[in-house]
Amino acid sequence: MKENKDKKPSLQDKLNQRKFKRPSRFVTFLYNVIGSTVLLPKYAPHITKEVDISERQGPCFLIWNHLSRLDHLYTMKAAYPERYNMVAGYSEFFRSHLHTVFRLNQILPKKIFTNDRLFLKAMNSIIKQNGIVTFSPEGMSSIYGVNQPVVPGSGHFLKHYGLPVYCMNMRGQYLTSTKHYLEERKGRTEAHLFLLFTPEQLKEMTEEEIEDKLNETFRHDDYEWGQKNHIKWNMHGRSAEHLDEICYRCPRCGKDLVMHAEGERIFCTECGNGAVVNDYYEFEPFDGKCVLPVSPSKWVEQERVNIIDEIRKDPDYSFTEEVTLGYLPPDRYVPKKYTSIECGKGKITFDHSGIHYRGTRLGEEWSFDLGYSVIYSLVIMTSTAKFSLYVNNQFYEFTPVRRSVGKMLLITEEMHRYHYNVWKNFRWNDRMYEGKELGIDKEKQ
Repeated sequence: MKENKDKKPSLQDKLNQRKFKRPSRFVTFLYNVIGSTVLLPKYAPHITKEVDISERQGPCFLIWNHLSRLDHLYTMKAAYPERYNMVAGYSEFFRSHLHTVFRLNQILPKKIFTNDRLFLKAMNSIIKQNGIVTFSPEGMSSIYGVNQPVVPGSGHFLKHYGLPVYCMNMRGQYLTSTKHYLEERKGRTEAHLFLLFTPEQLKEMTEEEIEDKLNETFRHDDYEWGQKNHIKWNMHGRSAEHLDEICYRCPRCGKDLVMHAEGERIFCTECGNGAVVNDYYEFEPFDGKCVLPVSPSKWVEQERVNIIDEIRKDPDYSFTEEVTLGYLPPDRYVPKKYTSIECGKGKITFDHSGIHYRGTRLGEEWSFDLGYSVIYSLVIMTSTAKFSLYVNNQFYEFTPVRRSVGKMLLITEEMHRYHYNVWKNFRWNDRMYEGKELGIDKEKQ
C-alpha cells in the first residue's frame, strides 16, 4: 500500500485530474492581440459575421469545418471578446511547446474517435459555467482538403444538449498548410460565422437530420474552391512535396505506392506519368500522354473507389507495412518536433477481420487486434506521415517505412463501411457503392 501512495502521478494522471474553467479575460485578450497582429495577417484572412455571439444568453457550441491546424485563429477572431474553450486531440497535451499554452487557454482534451469520459466531464463543467465549447464534429482536420463525415453520434450529442449551435465556415485554410506537407503558404483565406441551429430547431429535428445538415453545411473542396477563384499560393518551390503520401496510386498504370513527389513534381517511378504542381495547386502534365485528375482531392476519390472494389473482390485481402511504434511517456513531455516517443517496431496488417500489430513495445513483445466495429478511421494528428490508434484507451502512433498512410486510411474506412457502415460516406458519394454491399445495410435486405 505504501508503494502505491508514494507512486508519482504520471502526466496522464495529472491531466485526468485537472479541473477546467473558462479562460481568463486577460489570456483571451493576449491571444487576440498575438493572433490579430502576428499570426493571422500572413494568411490574408477575410472574416465575416451574420451574428454576434456576444449577444447570446447562456452556454452554446461553436463548431466549424476543420480544414487545418490554424482554424483556431479564425474562431478566436470571430468570437472575440467572448472567451471560449476549444477542444483539441488528447495527445497534443503532452507536446512540450503546447502544454502551457493549452493550460492557459483551458483547452479541453478529447481522445479522437472514442467515447471519452474525461472530455465529457470537462465539457459539462464549462457548460455549467455558461461558457462556449468550440469543437469540430469531424473529429480532426481535413486530410485531403475536403470535409469528412461527422463523427457518428454527433446528431444525438447536439440534440441531447439542446444548446444554440454557431458555425464557422472555413475556406482556404487547408491550402495554407496541407496535411501531407506542413509548410505554411500564403494565399487567401475566408471564414464566415452564422447561427446553424437554435434549441427549438434541434428539438424538432431527428438525429439523422441533424447529421445530414452538418455534413451538407460543411460540404467543401478547398482545391476546387482555390482553382475556381484562381488563388495563387506562395509555394516556395515545394508545391508537390510529400503529395505521394495521399496520391499514392498511378492514374495511368494503376500501380500502388509507385508515385514520387518532391519539389514541384509528382511522377510514377514505373511508367513516368506525372506533372508539375503550379502555384494554383493545378497539375500541369509532363506531356499529352500523362493522365492526371483535376486535383489531389479527386485523385484520392479514384483511389477510394479502387479500394472499395478491391476489398470486395478479394475475401483474403491483406496489406502489411513495417512501422515504428510511438507512445506518450508518463514522466516527460514529448519534444516540440515530435508527436510521440519511439518505443518499438513491428508490422501492422489490415485485413477483413481488422487491424493487427505484431512487434515490440518498450523492449518486450507486444501485439493487438482491433476490429472495424470499434475502428472506422485512423487518427491523423499532424501529418499523413504517421497515424494513431487508441489501444486499451492508450495512445499509440505508427510511422510506416513507406509513404503508405494514405492507403491504410482508405482501407480502414472502407473495410468498416463494407462490414459495418456505422460511419457512412456522404450521400453525394453513393455512386461509389452502386451495386455493392454495405455493412449493416445488408441486414435490412
